[in-house]
Amino acid sequence: MTETTPEAGPHTVDRNDRLVILASSVGTVIEWYDFYLYGSLAAIITAQFFSGVNETTGYIFALMAFAAGFAVRPFGALVFGRLGDLWGRKNTFLVTMGLMGLSTFVVGLLPSYAAIGVAAPVILILMRLIQGLALGGEYGGAATYVAEHAPQGKRGLYTSFIQITATAGLLLSLVVILGVRTWLGEDAFADWGWRIPFLVSILLLGVSLWIRLRLDESPAFRRMKAEGKGSQTPLRDSFLKWPNLRLVLIALFGLVAGQAVVWYTGQFYALFFLERVLKVEAALSNTLIAIALILATPFFVFWGWLSDKVGRKPIILAGCLIAALSYGPLFHALTSAANPALAAAARSAPVTVHADPADCSFQFDPIGRSQFTSSCDLIRTHLSRAGVNYDVVDLPAGSVARVHIGEQVVPGFRAYILEDQNVTVAAGSITREAFNAQRAAFDDELGAALSAAGYPASADSAQVNKPVVVAILFLLVLFVTMVYGPIAAALVEMFPTNIRYSSMSLPYHIGNGWFGGFLPTTAFAIVAATGNIYAGLWYPIAVALLTFVVGLIWVRDRRNVDLAD
Repeated sequence: MTETTPEAGPHTVDRNDRLVILASSVGTVIEWYDFYLYGSLAAIITAQFFSGVNETTGYIFALMAFAAGFAVRPFGALVFGRLGDLWGRKNTFLVTMGLMGLSTFVVGLLPSYAAIGVAAPVILILMRLIQGLALGGEYGGAATYVAEHAPQGKRGLYTSFIQITATAGLLLSLVVILGVRTWLGEDAFADWGWRIPFLVSILLLGVSLWIRLRLDESPAFRRMKAEGKGSQTPLRDSFLKWPNLRLVLIALFGLVAGQAVVWYTGQFYALFFLERVLKVEAALSNTLIAIALILATPFFVFWGWLSDKVGRKPIILAGCLIAALSYGPLFHALTSAANPALAAAARSAPVTVHADPADCSFQFDPIGRSQFTSSCDLIRTHLSRAGVNYDVVDLPAGSVARVHIGEQVVPGFRAYILEDQNVTVAAGSITREAFNAQRAAFDDELGAALSAAGYPASADSAQVNKPVVVAILFLLVLFVTMVYGPIAAALVEMFPTNIRYSSMSLPYHIGNGWFGGFLPTTAFAIVAATGNIYAGLWYPIAVALLTFVVGLIWVRDRRNVDLAD
């Protein structure tokens, strides 16, 4: 493509420009590496920074802290999107990169909950918020920058390399974590070695800054500035004028929301499901998903290339629909392949909890004060921790809960904890020490019953059908490549140059920050509340189907539009 800029004369996209685009992609990989270290280490983060609350709440809190970075991404899109439309693409993502790298480095130095108490999770979440703000400005700049360099008819191909960066960043984080884990051993890694991947980010930051400083501003932005066509109020022009706001809403619900939930289901929720629910050893889980990522990553480029031929819309919407229809069967198959003993036990000895509904709480405690000591809650806490799927059968009011494991029945117990020896208490009250002893005995009894029925405490790594697990994970990531490979080109093409950075960044980061970023938290909370280990999948299925319908009706394919217009 040749284009003329008043300040620079004819500009041809040649090999040097492609090297510039590659450099931009490498810098973005490093930023995603920083962001996804946290997600890859969610279980360790729980133990280090949320040890002051019960286990179920702690894990949900850790996922919420992970999601906090996503929650503020739209605000980062507004702040840095405006700067990008006023100040330039290159200068803006230099700032975002510095914020990302430094906040990640701080997490590596942060004392644990045991050392400084509640200040530890507070500072952790603050660093996550800074990361989210920075990433909110990064993606729009990188995607816009690459698209504005790309030749006409090859934007899907060129921007697909930006799409690879998120998966490549996740893969890099997994490789570093596996390397450090192998080098130090699991005990040392869980104690202090987990900090090393965070601290390494300062070296990656230096490399990334060096790469970004070598870049030039995009030709489309230079020409817009030279012709005096820039917007002085990009946020108002983007979001307070209905024609453009309408495009923003169509982009969000007709493209990005479905893309986001497919992305996070295929990569992050699959990893959480393997580790947290199926109890596959962490290093093995990371290895299997890393292999799947390596195998599937080239398809980002394939779908980007194909979208230049057939359009962005049909590929993205097909990915949403296929993913929504196949998640149920694929995750059931994943259970059978990754933890066959668990799958066999669920078939031969299904578990049901018989309880008074009023005795069963939603086990999420934001301040760490609730004890969840009812007979129903004690049973559900144990089953949730064991990754056991169960149904609930209602009993009359006042009944003590019990759990049926096939033909076995394990009765629960009810006790009122006596906190103050000087007050009159109801019959059946016991001291906390006595309660803890009774609970430990109950946990032993229930654990023994589950074991006798064939429910394993954890997945046997030797029994994991690794080729089948990798094949299933590959399919999940393949759906990711379908929806994510063409998305940057589709969004860039929807908006004019003078407000492109702002307009495309906000729907992208609302979709990926909120619809996608909250997926692990939402799905795990649904599983904890229902007892159905597959119930969390209804969230991504519903959102993906919504995007398919909205996109089918309202999204227009604009792959041949001139970005200089």
